[in-house]
Amino acid sequence: MNRKTLVLSVLVLALAGFALAAWFATRPAPVAQTASVPAEQAEALLRPYSPILGPEQAPVTIVEFFDPACEACRAFYPVVKDIMAEHGDAVRLAIRYTPFHGEASEEAIRVLEAARMQDVYEPVLEAILREQPRWASHGAPEPGLILEVAATAGLDAEAAETQMMAPDVIGILNQDRADVETVGVSGTPTFFVNGKPLDPFGEAQLRALVASEVAAAGS
Repeated sequence: MNRKTLVLSVLVLALAGFALAAWFATRPAPVAQTASVPAEQAEALLRPYSPILGPEQAPVTIVEFFDPACEACRAFYPVVKDIMAEHGDAVRLAIRYTPFHGEASEEAIRVLEAARMQDVYEPVLEAILREQPRWASHGAPEPGLILEVAATAGLDAEAAETQMMAPDVIGILNQDRADVETVGVSGTPTFFVNGKPLDPFGEAQLRALVASEVAAAGS
């Protein structure tokens, strides 16, 4: 091979390399494929007793492992409500209790279950989240403050004191704790959409995953 031919060959290879690099740089990013949880975890993901917000028969279910004392759960609540409003009857929210913040979390969950018995679950949930900085202090929350907050949202606090200790409430807490371990939840909020874990975590990712499931349900 003479020198001229060699130079031309090098130039051709260089141009091909640049073209290939440019193609990789400009091609669309692959869409992440999110797999559903393993079959052995599916039952633990959602229980028939779990509180549901939104249409019962919605084709898309957001499952949130939720701690009422969790600041991130408080921040994501309006995001989830906005997603549900955006998609109308297509999306519902199922809440799984995850009392990672100790006694204050457990008391708030008991209050929420009493609120469910009294048909004031959602307003009490929103009041508890709104006033979270008052009652969920990492020091020593004031005894009875959560009940006081819930009463402003329509809870009969006197009746709730008995309802909070009902065997069914204790059973829900115990089962949810067991399911948290089965599913492997280590932080809150943790989201699943139609059984698919939100990974990576983020508001944009949650919106995208829900929109994808809504589109698939309507196709």
